[in-house]
Amino acid sequence: MQVIEVIERGREDYAPCFDAMRAYTAARTAESPDQIWLVEHPPVYTLGQAGDPSHLLSPDPAIPLVRIDRGGQITYHGPGQVVAYLLLDLRRRHLMVRELVHAIEQAVLDTLAAYNLPAERKPGAPGIYLSDGPHRGAKIAALGLKIRNGCSYHGVSLNVRMDLDPFLRINPCGYAGLETVDMARAGATVPARDADGGMRQEPVDARHQPEIARRLAAALCDVLAAAQVRAAASEPAANEAANEQAATACGQLTPLTTA
Repeated sequence: MQVIEVIERGREDYAPCFDAMRAYTAARTAESPDQIWLVEHPPVYTLGQAGDPSHLLSPDPAIPLVRIDRGGQITYHGPGQVVAYLLLDLRRRHLMVRELVHAIEQAVLDTLAAYNLPAERKPGAPGIYLSDGPHRGAKIAALGLKIRNGCSYHGVSLNVRMDLDPFLRINPCGYAGLETVDMARAGATVPARDADGGMRQEPVDARHQPEIARRLAAALCDVLAAAQVRAAASEPAANEAANEQAATACGQLTPLTTA
């Protein structure tokens, strides 16, 4: 079972982080560890390699536009958003791209459920959307990947508590009129202890972002470990080892560090 290193990089400009992802992927060997990078970016628009620049409806001189090599159209990254980049050797994990996308989406669904937010996938539209409430149908998480030599980079962004106005200047992910929402505005809650020792639910806000980032990373590790077990179980020689490791693989996270 391949352990995934989780690395907290803090707030980082987009361009150097993008360069670092590509450099890590280019330099990978068969022994290179899989990693998840947790990042928060200053305001930036990113446009996929086949993206249409016309989806940037109203440029903001304070927000740069960076054309990158992932799939998909335009999206926005900024403070108050958790970004998880997945640097994985898919061949070593016996994962197809479609399985990886499904796993990432499941991790986001599991994370949102932990904060009492019902959400769902939409066929043909990668990402996660709210499934109930006044913001039903709004997008809360965006997903985009690049696969090079059997290895992935880029990943998923989850809106926690952020300025959503920059999304109004674009067609998010190429969809005109698509509402974008964050966890705070959608009504996410987290358990908290009262002064008298009782428990209550309090609204999610910016204070909870580090916890949410770590929970998302743990959920990603869980679903990826489960996917690897399923893949290994389909190979008779690996079946016994897969069963033995299934119970412990999800807990094999390296200590969180700041790069």
